[in-house]
Amino acid sequence: MIAAPWNVILTLVFIMTAVICLSGLIERSREGRRGARLTDSDVIDITHGVMSVAMIVMTWWTVWDAVTWAQVAIFAILALALVPSFRGVKGAQTVDLVGHIVLDAAMVWMLAAMPLLMAGMDMSGDAGGGHAGHGGGGGPTIESTPVWVDIVNAVFIALCVAATVWWIWRLFRSSHHRIHSLCHIAMAAGMGWMLVLMNG
Repeated sequence: MIAAPWNVILTLVFIMTAVICLSGLIERSREGRRGARLTDSDVIDITHGVMSVAMIVMTWWTVWDAVTWAQVAIFAILALALVPSFRGVKGAQTVDLVGHIVLDAAMVWMLAAMPLLMAGMDMSGDAGGGHAGHGGGGGPTIESTPVWVDIVNAVFIALCVAATVWWIWRLFRSSHHRIHSLCHIAMAAGMGWMLVLMNG
C-alpha cells in the first residue's frame, strides 16, 4: 500500500514503537500490579502498541472494510478512555494527554478516509490493493480526492507535526521516560508521514 522504500522504513519505525510499548507494559506488570486497574501509562502503551501493528498492516496489505471499522471503534474507545485522566493532571502532562488523543483521532481519520485519500491511485496492482478498491473486483479508481478531504488531512498532518515537536521538546527537557518520548516522537512523525504518502 505504501511504496518502497517508505514501506520498509515505516515498518522498522513501528516495530520499534511496538517493542517499546510492549516493554513498558511488561515492566509495569513485573512491579506487582497484576490485578490492578489499568493506569494511564498502560492505556497509552496499549494504544500505541495496537496502533503500531495497525500501521504496519496498512503499510503492506489490504484491510477488509469490517476490520477497518473495528479498528475505528477500538481507537475511538482508547481515546475516550484517556479523557477522565484530565482531572488528575496539569501542565505538560495535560499536553501529553492531548497529544495521545490527537494521535488516536488521526488514526481514526486515516482508517476512515483512506479510500478518499488514495483516490485516483491504481488499485489493481499488488502494492495498491487497498481501501480505494472496496467497490468491486476489477481495480476501480476514484477520480480525485475531494478538496475537503485534502484540507482535513492537512490539519491532521499539522497536528502530528505539532505533537512531534512537543515530544522532541519533552525528550530534551525531561530527565526520565526519555525512551517513551522517543516512542511518541516516532509514532507522531510516522503517522504524519503516512498521511502525506497516502494523500500524495
